[in-house]
Amino acid sequence: MMKYELTQDLITGNALIDSEHQQLFAAVNSLMDACAQGKGRAQIQQTVNFLNNYVIKHFGDEERLQVQSGYPGYAAHKQFHDGYRSKLSGVTADLVKEGPTVKALGELNQVVAVLVTHIRMEDKRLAQYIRSKG
Repeated sequence: MMKYELTQDLITGNALIDSEHQQLFAAVNSLMDACAQGKGRAQIQQTVNFLNNYVIKHFGDEERLQVQSGYPGYAAHKQFHDGYRSKLSGVTADLVKEGPTVKALGELNQVVAVLVTHIRMEDKRLAQYIRSKG
């Protein structure tokens, strides 16, 4: 099973953002592990809750950095965050409801892939902007 890692191409150079992305990937990996090991619904639910809450915390931190630095891409970035939060919430709710079916896990992987692309493009752009203001 694929492990999500903060590879070099995903490092933004912003210490807070990078450490939170590391935590996010760890949360996704532990959710995948719980599913792969056929852990009970209770543990899957607990891991899902942690992941969703961590995404909310992380997006909030990123948005605060954007507001503080006067980031011009803030509105679009926040719009992505809002849409993503509800998408992740829906996909993980299905995972808890249906159990770790191939379909539910496939959807989770797709949602994580979208986040990885967002990190590679948008979060790197944000970190670069913050550095240029520093």
